[in-house]
Amino acid sequence: MVFITEDNIKQLGTMIEKTDEPLKKTFQNIHQGYPTESLVRFLKARDGNVSNAYKMLIDCLNWRIQNEIDNILAKPIIPAELYRAIRDSQLVGFSGYSKEGLPVIAIGVGLSTFDKASIHYYVQSHIQMNEYRDRVILPSTTKRFGRYIGTCIKILDMTGLKFSALSQIKLLSVISTIDDLNYPEKTETYFIVNAPYIFSACWKIVKPLLQERTRKKVKVLSGSGRDELLKIMDYDSLPHFCRREGSGSSRHSKNGTVGDCFSLDHTFHQELYSYIKEQSALRKPAAPVKQGSFHVDFPETSLEDVKIAETIETEFQRLGDQNGLSHSLH
Repeated sequence: MVFITEDNIKQLGTMIEKTDEPLKKTFQNIHQGYPTESLVRFLKARDGNVSNAYKMLIDCLNWRIQNEIDNILAKPIIPAELYRAIRDSQLVGFSGYSKEGLPVIAIGVGLSTFDKASIHYYVQSHIQMNEYRDRVILPSTTKRFGRYIGTCIKILDMTGLKFSALSQIKLLSVISTIDDLNYPEKTETYFIVNAPYIFSACWKIVKPLLQERTRKKVKVLSGSGRDELLKIMDYDSLPHFCRREGSGSSRHSKNGTVGDCFSLDHTFHQELYSYIKEQSALRKPAAPVKQGSFHVDFPETSLEDVKIAETIETEFQRLGDQNGLSHSLH
C-alpha cells in the first residue's frame, strides 16, 4: 500500500502553483475546491513518486486544454435519437448511493454493443459522464453528506458476455486509458456480477497482470451479487440487474418509474442530457449547435492495457476453438 506523506503533497502542490494560468484554471475544474485530495489521487497513481505524479498531472492538464474538456458539458450529442441509440448500446448509468455516500455507477459490459455510432461519439459520451460525475454529482454528494466524497463504486454486469465482445477491445482500451491517465483513483471498488464462464476463464489469466492496487479493488460476486451488495447499499440503490429473484430483473422501481438505469428515460440520463443542453444554451456568443461528434485525441494505450487486451484476445480464441470443437463432437 502506497503511503502519501504531507511532504509529497506539498512538493507537488508547489510545482503545480508554478505552472501557467491556463493549466491552473483547468486544474480547478478537476479539484472542484479540493486540490489536496486531487493531488493525492495523482500521487497514488504514481506510487508516491512526486516527479512522476507531476508529469502525469501536467499531461492530463494539457490534454484537457488541447481537447477543450472544460467545455465538453456544453456540447450535446444531437439529434436526441442518436443520443438514445448511444445510450442503448453503451450501457452505463447511475443507480444511487452506498450507505457511505459513494455514488453507484452501473456498467453493462456484456450487453454493450457500441455499434450505433462512431468511436468518437462513445468516447465523448464517456468523458461527459466522467465530467458530470466529477463536477456535479460528487460536489453535490459532498455537500449532502457534509464530508468530502471523491470516489464512486462501479458494478459491472457481465450478463450476455460473448466471444463477439472481442471486437470491442480497441474501444474499451481507449476508454480505459483515458480514465487511467486523466481520471485516476476515482473508483473505490469494482464489483463484478452475473459473470459467465467466459469471464471466469479470462479473469484467472488477466488478474495477475493487473497492478496490485487495481487488483485489490476488484471483487467478483456470486450471481447477481444482490445479498453482498445489500450490505453496503439499500435496495433502491441496486442496479436493476442486481435485483433478481430467480430469473429476470426488475426494470421498474417500486414507485413505477423507470428502474433500468441504462435507459435514456431514467432520471439520471434525463438530468444529464438536460444539463448539457442548458450549458450549451448558456454559452456566449450563442451559436447553433451543430451535429457531429466532439473529437478527442486518443492517448496511446498503456503497456498494461495492451498486454491485457492481447491476453484476453488469446484466451477468447482458445475458448472459441474449444467451443467449436465441442459443437463438432456434438
